[in-house]
Amino acid sequence: MECLIIDHNQNAIKVLNEMASRINDIHVAGHYENAVDALNYLQHNHVDLLFLEVEMPQLSGIELTRNLLNKNIVIIFTTAKKDYAAEAFELNVADYLLKPYSEIRFIKAINRARDMISLQQMKTDMTSDEYIFIRDSTIVRKLKMEDILYAEAMGDYVKFYTEHKLYAIHGTLNGAEERLPRSKFIRVHRSYIVCVNKIDTMQNGGVFINGQFLPVADAYRKILNKRMNIF
Repeated sequence: MECLIIDHNQNAIKVLNEMASRINDIHVAGHYENAVDALNYLQHNHVDLLFLEVEMPQLSGIELTRNLLNKNIVIIFTTAKKDYAAEAFELNVADYLLKPYSEIRFIKAINRARDMISLQQMKTDMTSDEYIFIRDSTIVRKLKMEDILYAEAMGDYVKFYTEHKLYAIHGTLNGAEERLPRSKFIRVHRSYIVCVNKIDTMQNGGVFINGQFLPVADAYRKILNKRMNIF
């Protein structure tokens, strides 16, 4: 597991480094005393696991975690305060280590992180560029990528539209964007992801797919034009 340590306290970083060095399958890729610098690193580099202090200057550990929700990164909070346990649960972090913690407690947190990483890998293995598995009511259904026209956020659900049918699943559009191959799909609005090859026309601030108008937000227009090779 590639991991990163983020803590403003040098002694805390040293303790984590020493404990991690005694576990064979952990490699510490680096450490940061500032969450903003860590976020910049994570925009261009992948790690499996973060050891993250909650109370950080400029950008808190909670805020950093919210910025990483669309990435497959498992997080272990490390903090001296119990006050953030509710947020940790909400953000689905692997564990919440209260300083000072023992090596036994550290190993327990690592085991939880391993389990979470394995689960993420299973989900990844169940998808490919050809199809995606979705839960349709009580049925797990294989949906071919080539059949998907677009996806729409609708409250706590995401709707996948095909030519003849739509499937509503519980989840977020960010989660759908993570699972759909970027070679075929693109975000055009906070509420829509479209299959580029299914776009019929682009006009009046949006695109038409299978006769349906979908708005394109200004923030995504330039990227969409480039993908459509418009000149």
